[in-house]
Amino acid sequence: MTVPFTGLKIESAELRIVNLPLVTPFKVSNQTLTDKTFPVLILRGEGVEGFSEGVMDPFPDYLEETIPGALGFLRDLILPQIVGKRFGNPAELAALLAPWRGHRMSKALVEMAFWDLWTKSLGLPLKAALGGVRDAVPVGVSLGITAIDTTVARVAEAVEAGYKRIKLKVAQGHDLALLEAVRRAYPDVKLTVDANTAYGLADLATLRAMDAFNLDYIEQPLAVDDIHDHALVQREIATALCLDESIRTPADCRKALAAGAARVINIKVGRVGGYAAARAIHDVSEAFGAPVWCGGMLESGIGRAHNIHLATLPNFTKPGDTSSASRYFHRDIINEPLEAADGLMPVPGNGPGVGVTLDRPFLETVTRMTEEFRA
Repeated sequence: MTVPFTGLKIESAELRIVNLPLVTPFKVSNQTLTDKTFPVLILRGEGVEGFSEGVMDPFPDYLEETIPGALGFLRDLILPQIVGKRFGNPAELAALLAPWRGHRMSKALVEMAFWDLWTKSLGLPLKAALGGVRDAVPVGVSLGITAIDTTVARVAEAVEAGYKRIKLKVAQGHDLALLEAVRRAYPDVKLTVDANTAYGLADLATLRAMDAFNLDYIEQPLAVDDIHDHALVQREIATALCLDESIRTPADCRKALAAGAARVINIKVGRVGGYAAARAIHDVSEAFGAPVWCGGMLESGIGRAHNIHLATLPNFTKPGDTSSASRYFHRDIINEPLEAADGLMPVPGNGPGVGVTLDRPFLETVTRMTEEFRA
């Protein structure tokens, strides 16, 4: 006799704020990070647990969402709604989250933890449930802003390690001379730049000058909310533009590609609200013939593992930012080392779901706050 599946009950939730020091400071156009502070959510139900990592920052420097705002949204509204409830699949949970405006990073934290919980309950690896097709994904490195000679030395290390793409963080005044130095030393390496919104239309001459350096793409040169001016720039330069912060929904992706504002899309599952939106953006991009890649937010092993599973989908044809965790952290909060070899990152496979396990003793030492939610 077949027993009907009645769904998975979320019996409790555990919300933590974790702080990990970085191996080296990471500087971009608008901030310098020396450590990484982030929320971790653990959902438990029927003998299994699923976990995820949030990508919101303590302050609104990448996007508007912040850790304090996320804590209020999760503590006062979302977690009390889901603990004690039964969900048949992630789409049922997503329907509960959908009415609330914004808060995509917080929604992603909840949705991703449930995907892990749900796939573990089914005995499936996360990539199988998402529709992934690879056992390893190509990865590149992202190099923060440093002195030019230091950056060239770091490019040499990345090339020696076999990474498939080098991304340089740039800003006004730290761009063309940097590219000249790197291209002089490495004329054939696959190279991209990421401006983190540092430029405007007044900088069109600088952006046009980047055409001379054979870049694979220029990532997010203009403002977060400016699809129109990105389209103007894309018409004026030969190098493909890639959008990151501007793409928060599948509709954003469709409008940007239809307007000619980009030819490549960066997908961060935490930025767009979870796997449902990430997969839809993947599919929209594929329909427009635009390749995608998986961006990173200096995640610990939890978020890094989730990103690797996502990047197994077929239109992730450009190397992502899920490089070796040891480049960022002296010690991770998971037991499994997530390390790339020759530019390929294996999909974590220690059990079903996201395929990694928590290093609980170490996690306790780097946890700054813990809250429990029970039915």
